[in-house]
Amino acid sequence: MLRLTLACTLSDRTRPILDGRVRVPGVEFIALPGEPEDIFRRALRDRAFEVTELSMGSHIVTTARGDSAYVGVPVFLSRAFRHSAIWIRTDRGIARPEDLAGRTIALPEYQQTAALWVRGILREQYGLDTRAIRWRIGAERIAIALPEGFDVAPLGGDPEQALREGEVDALVTPRPPAPHPLVARLFPDYPAAELAWFGQTGFFPIMHCLAVRRDVAEAHPWLPVELFRAFAAARRLSLEELRLTNVLRVSLPWIAAAMEEQTRAMGGDPWPYGFARNRAEVAAMIRFARADGLAPREIAPEELFHPSTLAEAA
Repeated sequence: MLRLTLACTLSDRTRPILDGRVRVPGVEFIALPGEPEDIFRRALRDRAFEVTELSMGSHIVTTARGDSAYVGVPVFLSRAFRHSAIWIRTDRGIARPEDLAGRTIALPEYQQTAALWVRGILREQYGLDTRAIRWRIGAERIAIALPEGFDVAPLGGDPEQALREGEVDALVTPRPPAPHPLVARLFPDYPAAELAWFGQTGFFPIMHCLAVRRDVAEAHPWLPVELFRAFAAARRLSLEELRLTNVLRVSLPWIAAAMEEQTRAMGGDPWPYGFARNRAEVAAMIRFARADGLAPREIAPEELFHPSTLAEAA
C-alpha cells in the first residue's frame, strides 16, 4: 500500500476521497485538508505534498518557466465566476468596467488565478488595456519576474485596508472585504453579469487543479490516471447528493430549485473534469498569462497535465 499526503480544500467534491468512501487502488492517503492559500504556499515553496490541490495560475507560471515541481491531473477542484471579485471605491466615479482604465487596483497576488481571470475578462470583454492599470499587490506566494511595461509593485500593506483607506481605486479578491460605506461591487447584479459572460464563452472559470509531485508521478506512472478516476467518482457522488430531496443533504431549503435553475443555465454537468472538455478554457488561461507577462513562453495546454490523463473523460 502506497501512503501519500493529500492536501486539498474540504468540499463536497473532495469529501468522498477524504472520508474513504472513494479509494484510489493501492493508495492510502494521509489527508491534510486546509485553506488554499496555505496549501499552495507550502506546495510551491516547499514541495510539501505528494498529491495536492494547486492554483492553476501558479501551475501555468511554473510550467511555462520550467521549474514546476508538480504535474497536473485534469480534475478541477475549484471553479468560480469572477465578476463578483471586483470591488470599487464608490467615490471615484467608477460605474462601469471601462472606468477602471488607468486606475490603481490592489490584489492579494498578481499571479493569483482569480486576478488572472479578472484581467482576461477586462481585456477581452470590455477592451481595457490592463498594462495601463497600476497593479498593487500584497505578497506573492512565488517569485515572479515580469517584462518591462507592467506597472506591478508591492503595496506595502493589506490590499483590503488599502481600499478602505482610499489608497487604491479598486480591489480584486476572491474573499469579499468587510463592509465599508465607500466600498461596493463593480457589478451589483453580479450573477446576471456572470451568466451573460458564461453564455458568451461557455467558461465556468477554473481556479484549481489536482496535481502530483513529479518525482512521485515518475516513480508510480499508474497513479495520475487512478487519481483522475477516483476524483471523478467522488464528483459524481457529490452531484447525486445534491439531487436527493427526501432528506436534504445540504443546508439550503430550496436546493432542488437551485439545481433545476443551474441545469437550465449551465446544463446538467457544470463541473466537467477531463482534458478534452476543458482544453479551450485552459488555452484561454494560458493566453491570459502570456498577456499578463506571467508566462515567459507559449505552452500547449497538454504540457500542464500528465500524458496518461489526457484521454480520460468524466
